[in-house]
Amino acid sequence: MPAFLSRLGQAIYGNPYIVLCIATLCWSGNAIAGRLAVGEVSPMTLTFLRWVGVALVLLVFARRTIKAEWPALRANLGYVIGMGTVGFTTFNALFYLASHFTTAVNMGILQGSIPILVFALALAWHGTRVTPTQILAVIIGLSGVAIVAIKGDLATIRHLTFNSGDLLILAACLAYASYTALLQNRPRMSGLAFFAGLSGAALVSSLVPFAVEAGLGQVVWPTPAGWLVVAYVALFPSVVSQLMFIRGVELIGPGRAGIFVNLIPVFASILAILILGEPFHPYHALALALVLGGIFFAERSKP
Repeated sequence: MPAFLSRLGQAIYGNPYIVLCIATLCWSGNAIAGRLAVGEVSPMTLTFLRWVGVALVLLVFARRTIKAEWPALRANLGYVIGMGTVGFTTFNALFYLASHFTTAVNMGILQGSIPILVFALALAWHGTRVTPTQILAVIIGLSGVAIVAIKGDLATIRHLTFNSGDLLILAACLAYASYTALLQNRPRMSGLAFFAGLSGAALVSSLVPFAVEAGLGQVVWPTPAGWLVVAYVALFPSVVSQLMFIRGVELIGPGRAGIFVNLIPVFASILAILILGEPFHPYHALALALVLGGIFFAERSKP
């Protein structure tokens, strides 16, 4: 049995489609956890505590790896700190802040900009080739995201308004797209050691928004239900998803991996149906078909 499990783990970790689907599924669960956290723990407190939880997990399960690869981490400390601050802390802080100023519809649509931004940044920074078919794949995938965001009702578009919150969510998307594009420059070390360095940077940098929230007197310490949310986001959207996404980028590059981000709103809708009891609509099926179609076209057009 141990040998079988080892072979199964190696097969999963070597398949980019499986690891990227696992990553996006865990991130989708983060959206559900965020809804369950309302009134149970304040946003910046949740952001800070999730990285405290990650640090505890890494100290238990990865301390030997971190110690063995510390010379490589120390040699690339500036890059690691910048990536953890931008990709982890900045994205989450801007995302949570934007939710106070804009609508869920706008946030759903604007998050679909991440794959486009990844393609643009990968082209600008690395000269990554982008084919017309890949552009078509992005458009198809974005169509699925938009359908989920407007709940399949075109009339919703007439009521859209844009405000400062929309600029914040676009800034958050730019931060994560920059992180994704720059993953191609990852130094030679294991994904676990690299993630540990990023998490340490996120833990330290997340103290800033947490201190601001505390200074404003808006800290809500977790209730028992809030601690369950903290435990979930510390383990799955933080540890599992990030390790899987880093591996996915390692296997197929940032541009192709970025397309899978379009699965997040679709998976989130499915989880909301299963966990929160929200109704299933035909537009969910159409959106999933379009997003998967976009991924299919992107893979068919790979250089």
